[in-house]
Amino acid sequence: MIATHGWAPDQGTLARELRLSGHGLHTGQRVNVRVHPEGVGHGIVFRRMRNGRQLARLPASASLRLAQPLCTALENADGWRIRTVEHLLAALLAAQIDHATVEMDAEEVPILDGSALPWLHAIEACGRLALDAPKRFLRILDSVTVDDGPMHRTTLAPADHYEMSVTNDLKGFGEMNWQGVIDPASFAAGIAPSRSYGRLRWALPAILFGYLRGKPILRGARPSCTATIVGAKVIGGMRLPMEFVRHRVLDMIGDLALLGAPLQGKVTALRPSHEMNYRLCAALLARPNAWEWATTTL
Repeated sequence: MIATHGWAPDQGTLARELRLSGHGLHTGQRVNVRVHPEGVGHGIVFRRMRNGRQLARLPASASLRLAQPLCTALENADGWRIRTVEHLLAALLAAQIDHATVEMDAEEVPILDGSALPWLHAIEACGRLALDAPKRFLRILDSVTVDDGPMHRTTLAPADHYEMSVTNDLKGFGEMNWQGVIDPASFAAGIAPSRSYGRLRWALPAILFGYLRGKPILRGARPSCTATIVGAKVIGGMRLPMEFVRHRVLDMIGDLALLGAPLQGKVTALRPSHEMNYRLCAALLARPNAWEWATTTL
């Protein structure tokens, strides 16, 4: 058993149902979301719905991860997908909602303002119900590293807390680094408000490429839901210092949430991406001696 400061000692779910609507970043489609409370042992599960009927059930698991451009997606054996799950998963993890069912009437989780903050506020408005089970963490016992040549490298190593040190760079903005402990308070203050970002001159060719290939890419992207870069400036300015690297941290928290619990370990990442985050999950799961489940001391 472990004592991890900043986290509740018990598992939790929503105190009441959450409802939100919006449009998808990539599909552009309108989607209605309902998040239901669940009990111990359920985990986070997505359900594709139509007219009140379940079409598919997809647990939030790295085993269902599907490679898609610029987002994290899940796909079950029957080909049903849920797209752009990372911001919601990060918010649920940081708000300590361990068990819930997320019902959606379209394929993509709504992008809202491009950050995890609207999700966090909605979860907080519903409240958290403590469950009769100790909080679980995935404790790292040995270092695991994945790389893609000298440009991309991520290491997960043993540590006393959930920690990250993430470095990224972008032309016109230079090198950016964020490092610190990941817990509910640090997430809410310094990570959740950071938005998805991209250059306007990149977006238009990407949208066209997606239409030509039959893949939804950035069809719903707007300055209202992204930090839109023109030249070396962000339309409307940045919300936080080094907002771009903070958003990389946000995406990584959401992607690693597919492992099923917060980590007790340190992630060190150079130019992370959704693909590299998944590769880290896969590499860790392939080494069962490099991790173990641990619970808090009550």
